Amino acid sequence: MTGIILGITLIMLLCVLAEKFSDRLGMPALILFMFIGMLFGSDGIFKVPFENFELAERICSVAFVFIMFYGGFNTKWEAAKSIAGKAVTLSTAGVFITAGITALLCNVVLKFSFEESFLIGAVLSSTDAASVFAILRKKKLNLKDGTASLLEVESGSNDPISYLLTIIAIGIMTNGKSGNIAAVIAMQIIFGVLVGLVLAKLCVFIMAKTSLIAEGLEMVFVIAMVLGCYGLTSFVGGNAFLSVYLFGILMGNSKIKKKEILIPFF
Repeated sequence: MTGIILGITLIMLLCVLAEKFSDRLGMPALILFMFIGMLFGSDGIFKVPFENFELAERICSVAFVFIMFYGGFNTKWEAAKSIAGKAVTLSTAGVFITAGITALLCNVVLKFSFEESFLIGAVLSSTDAASVFAILRKKKLNLKDGTASLLEVESGSNDPISYLLTIIAIGIMTNGKSGNIAAVIAMQIIFGVLVGLVLAKLCVFIMAKTSLIAEGLEMVFVIAMVLGCYGLTSFVGGNAFLSVYLFGILMGNSKIKKKEILIPFF
């Protein structure tokens, strides 16, 4: 047990240093994080065996929840609303087109089945929000014609669409049919928006209008609400990532206490 704790400590310290050195090397910290993982992995130098894919999926899902929340939380709506229409078009039609082209190539060139091709296309159809946020904000890139805001909103809002396509693809592969796709899409969007909207309003009210949250525990409260938003939306059958992203946008553009501490933490 002691060895495991020391190993986790070493990995976490290396990730902290990687975040610092990524600026000097001119590359996203995520690439260095992946390199550290490969270094410690079963085929790396330290050869740490790990085959618990279910645990890995759960950890990644929780991490992705906070990536989505931060993407919305740090989006300035005043700057983003002028390009919201273009961003939504890219994050919906763009995702469908990318998924379709990828699926077609997988089916025709690689000879995968339609179901497998559809799943691969769905998984690869969105951009990596974390990488886009890191590159644009850390490098403080001032792209022309509001392109930076467009890329940020698009990269944050395309993941729920990709997630929706992935759910449909898995349904086709496991059940042999897609079921009522229109009903699934409607449920995902409606419940996702409703839960995100209601919980964001509740959270803002508690943090801005009441003294229920003790000094210093604002961060813990927001973390709990983000996880609650994800869990509740999943429970009622909504798109949890869409809900969390909307929750972040509404929270980030409201007057709440300790926002100057919350943004750098997330």
